[in-house]
Amino acid sequence: MRIQDLHDLPKFRDGWSYLYVEHCRIDQEARAIAIHDASGKVPVPCANLALLMLGPGVSITHAAISVLADHGCLVAWCGESGVRFYAVGMGETRSASNFLHQARMWADPALRMYVVRRMYQLRFPEQLDPALDLRQIRGMEGIRVRETYAEASRETGVPWSGRSYRRDEWGSSDPVNRALSTANSCLYGICHAAIVSAGFSPALGFIHTGKMLSFVYDVADLYKTEVTIPAAFCAAAEDKEGLERRVRLSCRDMFVSTRLLERIIPDIQKALAIPARRKAGEGDVFASDAALPGSLWDPEEGAVEGGRAYAPVVDETGGEDGGADP
Repeated sequence: MRIQDLHDLPKFRDGWSYLYVEHCRIDQEARAIAIHDASGKVPVPCANLALLMLGPGVSITHAAISVLADHGCLVAWCGESGVRFYAVGMGETRSASNFLHQARMWADPALRMYVVRRMYQLRFPEQLDPALDLRQIRGMEGIRVRETYAEASRETGVPWSGRSYRRDEWGSSDPVNRALSTANSCLYGICHAAIVSAGFSPALGFIHTGKMLSFVYDVADLYKTEVTIPAAFCAAAEDKEGLERRVRLSCRDMFVSTRLLERIIPDIQKALAIPARRKAGEGDVFASDAALPGSLWDPEEGAVEGGRAYAPVVDETGGEDGGADP
């Protein structure tokens, strides 16, 4: 059954965080997907799924990708060496209002600095001094993260000598660095799914820049000290066998216990100064009704009604009889 009213789409906060699969075949089943492996078939109601991670040995049909995209589920192909390729559906919105607001905040240097400071403020329990410049704030953030690593090392007994990660030499990293990379991969996927679901651009980062996932990194950094660092160190403190799988399961539990899916989109709205509920005509020039056709840009009026013809009306005598300007 196709959803007629876009307002009936499931909320991102009400969904499952992610599902990781490997060595299986995935195809469409009704308006959902089914996973086939050596143990049999498992139906998956993808309307509630935020992220599907496909590990090695997975084959997936075109029809399955189509139904996942229709339900706003992000699909991520994950390689054993940490190489990842993201395939993105349209998400759960048909409105460009959030993206346009994000682009406006990004393009204006003063507004961008405003967002940067708000994103850093979300990481600190205390109020940041307005007199601090960006370099000083980055220094404070570096100290905060370094102390988090040191505390996690003391609590778990896992030695820590610094962050080290080389994509092309995965096996050369120590267990805790591999665990951190695996945990961050899960977090990036969830944040990416939330960003796309809400209609933002993953590429328009405010703190990070120059990458197609810059905004994903901005958002993920809000939660690393709370979620991925503890999960990675706890997993590294156990047996090295099955490390990556334990990290993924630990992250999934942490996403639930910290109610992460409920927090990501409101945190983005807070950072970008977007009201939780907004409508066109209430001080938001970008808000629009998703059920109506898109507007047409006009250099004088800003936007004019779309979905209509602007050709002059010609009467039966061959003369022009009113009509809109072309």
